[in-house]
Amino acid sequence: MKELSLNILDVAKNSVKAKASLITIQIIEDEKWRTLTIADDGCGMPPEMVATVTDPFTTTRKTRPVGMGLPLLKLAAEQTGGELKIHSSQAEEDHGTVVTATFDKTHLDCVPLGDYAGTMVTLIQGSPDIDFSFLYRTPSGEITLETAQMREILGDVPLDTPEVLSWVYESLSAPVENP
Repeated sequence: MKELSLNILDVAKNSVKAKASLITIQIIEDEKWRTLTIADDGCGMPPEMVATVTDPFTTTRKTRPVGMGLPLLKLAAEQTGGELKIHSSQAEEDHGTVVTATFDKTHLDCVPLGDYAGTMVTLIQGSPDIDFSFLYRTPSGEITLETAQMREILGDVPLDTPEVLSWVYESLSAPVENP
């Protein structure tokens, strides 16, 4: 994928399919490294699936016999000297999946972050009843978004209305600054 935001969309859509009620997306950057973590409280994966999930021929799709999302994310991270880690549990009291990818931002092959604001709008619009927690932190500051908090403030106004989605996009598109 040409932008990390497309990987975020792909992994988060898998979290939606896993019946997650909360999806947490964090992008933490320092001068050299970018760490992307996507965590959910979905049904989790069995250990056999976790062991092979970065193989393009491991998929739960019925439409085609390949799944390229996680393999491409792993390749993108490893091309920069980074890595991809996946932890998943199906335990009743602690279920869900955590995908963490690290990238050396100074490496020539590091893919750009892309339109993460548009990705969040797409996720909220497509799954307005799921809670999303978003954090983007850089050395110059951070941007956060909590849909649970938005629901409290907005009351009966659905999150997928055009006005709300426009506000989300504008808020996340603002320059990252210290609070």
